[in-house]
Amino acid sequence: MISHYKKIADELSITEKQVNATIGLLDEGATVPFISRYRKELTGSLDEVQVAAIRDRMQQLRELDKRREAILKSLTELGKLTPQLEQAVNAAESMTILEDIYLPYRPKRKTRASVAREKGLQPLADVILLQGKLDLQAEAEKYIDLEKGVSTLDEALAGARDIIAEHIAENAELRTQIRQVFLEKGEFQTKVIAGKEEEGIKYKDYFDWKEPLKTAPSHRILAMRRAEKEEILWLDVLPPEENALQIIENQFVKGNNNCTEQVKLAVADGYKRLLKPSMETEVRLLTKKKADEEAIRVFAENIRQLLLGAPLGQKRVLAIDPGFRTGCKVVCLDEQGQLLENTAIYPHTGAGNLKDAEKTIKHLCTQFNIEAIAIGNGTAGRETETFIRGLNLAGVAIVMVNESGASVYSASEIAREEFPDKDITVRGAVSIGRRLMDPLAELVKIDPKSIGVGQYQHDVDQNKLQLALDDTVMSSVNAVGVELNTASKQILAYISGLGPQLAQNIIDYRNKNGAFKRRGDLRQVARLGDKAFEQAAGFLRIRNADNPLDSSGVHPERYALVEQMAKDLNCNVKDLMQDEQLRKKISLQKYVTDQVGLPTLNDIMAELAKPGRDPREQFEAFSFTEGVNQISDLKIGMQLPGIVTNITNFGAFVDIGVHQDGLVHLSQITNRYIKDPNEVLKVHQKVKVTVTDVDESRKRIALSMKDNETKDTTKQTGKMMPKQRNNQTELRSPVKQRDEETDMQAKLAALKSKFK
Repeated sequence: MISHYKKIADELSITEKQVNATIGLLDEGATVPFISRYRKELTGSLDEVQVAAIRDRMQQLRELDKRREAILKSLTELGKLTPQLEQAVNAAESMTILEDIYLPYRPKRKTRASVAREKGLQPLADVILLQGKLDLQAEAEKYIDLEKGVSTLDEALAGARDIIAEHIAENAELRTQIRQVFLEKGEFQTKVIAGKEEEGIKYKDYFDWKEPLKTAPSHRILAMRRAEKEEILWLDVLPPEENALQIIENQFVKGNNNCTEQVKLAVADGYKRLLKPSMETEVRLLTKKKADEEAIRVFAENIRQLLLGAPLGQKRVLAIDPGFRTGCKVVCLDEQGQLLENTAIYPHTGAGNLKDAEKTIKHLCTQFNIEAIAIGNGTAGRETETFIRGLNLAGVAIVMVNESGASVYSASEIAREEFPDKDITVRGAVSIGRRLMDPLAELVKIDPKSIGVGQYQHDVDQNKLQLALDDTVMSSVNAVGVELNTASKQILAYISGLGPQLAQNIIDYRNKNGAFKRRGDLRQVARLGDKAFEQAAGFLRIRNADNPLDSSGVHPERYALVEQMAKDLNCNVKDLMQDEQLRKKISLQKYVTDQVGLPTLNDIMAELAKPGRDPREQFEAFSFTEGVNQISDLKIGMQLPGIVTNITNFGAFVDIGVHQDGLVHLSQITNRYIKDPNEVLKVHQKVKVTVTDVDESRKRIALSMKDNETKDTTKQTGKMMPKQRNNQTELRSPVKQRDEETDMQAKLAALKSKFK
């Protein structure tokens, strides 16, 4: 049997040495971000996607081995294990093939075939299946035995056919062929359940629908399954039955006599009663698994883009959770996101209240030196934005913020812990403001499934979804890095090597002893041992630390190396970080050792040049078109600015400021052919769209980007088009960087395809 290391290496087109090293590190407890960032010499510079793919594939193979071992043990105990069977079990390369081999021997509940065997009809079934020339009637009469429950010739033949039917249905080679027929030529068929037409109006497109399994996209598979679960539709998986029966007959029908006729009857019965239902169940599971994987991929990519959204940075922010009758909840936050003041205004409930609201906002902006105002994009959001812009607050940026999930946070244990004496409306407003300042730090407090950027995320395998989201959040957090002295427990928990308990221990230590002055102080934190320190230290930053390297992504294990570089240039580390000319004098080859190669040395030089660089993009404020606040304000042909809120396989949803996102279908994103909206768009990208259709009754808006496409539209960075920049206010200019994150999902999809 080919080694797992070689198999994975062949599948991923990498070397066996790379796989071996990566598995060794993973088995020692190293995390994916740590391996890809700080162990490049060992892995041959594998990135996060490749490391995760190796991890996931090895887990699959180990689970297969575990099941293989259990099956061999069972076959041995049953006395059924032969050298040929053992060879087949050991050669099985997938769980499906393994289970097909085991199926005839697997202990099962009483079946028609097992009852027939108890009646002693197995020999009759064997002789019929041979389809030789014999007197079938005379042969069958030998098995009539009243004591065993066989009273007639027909009963004997029926029992024999039951045995043959089960034998056919459990044949591993045949199951592989029939499974392929289902997958290649089968189709989904749906029908609306009588009387459910009105209740299931949102599934109208599927009331009478047919689609090949082979080409059905994940979102439609999940939609049909959801409608079936809600008892709106009948959903069937139907193969071309003639093809399937022909395959079975070609394999089992070998003569032209009385026995052959019995075999034909058994074939028809075995297919209809046993094989077809089994294959339908399998294919449903296989297509569901495939749809889940795609939906999870889309969701994880959307979450990554949202988490890595451009932060406003450390600004003093006034945040508003809008409302009509109940008023707008207002909070003021300092540069660290701490709550300074909270109140409520009622700008939409009368002239007197409007004047009070104007006075209150102007006073708060002056009192707390407000630099930006964040307004939630929910109910009354556009009306509140119009009110705020009408105040003409000089030097204050006004930004609409996607508030999806803010209500989930405000009612959470995390929010109650942060603000035990505030109600949920105040907590929600704080979340909106903090989300503008640093999306990553705030969104990690919310269950990703509640953020609203997925595709049927509640219908997919929740365990696999959680694993994918944990990977995505951990990757995003570690890509950005975390300020050790201000980070929340929630974001610290995602740092490589930590987790919730160590994150809490860090907070406890910080509260008791004050701010960390150096990374080495982490070793004083309860239960934070050498392994956790090794995994976490490089991703934690300490601004204005005693050692300037503590503010960078240089790992403490390489501090001595950097100090040697400085010593060789007769300067200190701080000089080296501040003076580009000094760094240019460094000959990296001089510092190459068995443990440190050029990949790590190049990373160190990049960190020295831009210590603690933020990999996220520059923040640019955005405003919707004035006077377009409701879906009724839309007219076909309108050109509007918008923000991408969600990306699916079939297109992208865009917020144009009317409380209902519009859909830009895949075919309307660009003038060139694309397979995936992610080739052109990303979540939170600012775009310009044209309204092509409005269905107010169904709250559906169709949009197009084709007429607004320019040469300046970029694939991954989400840069603004020239016309859009007229509406932007640049608030800060963090350094733009090499960001390989944007290629991750495309690579992962390619790697996973090799596992199919």
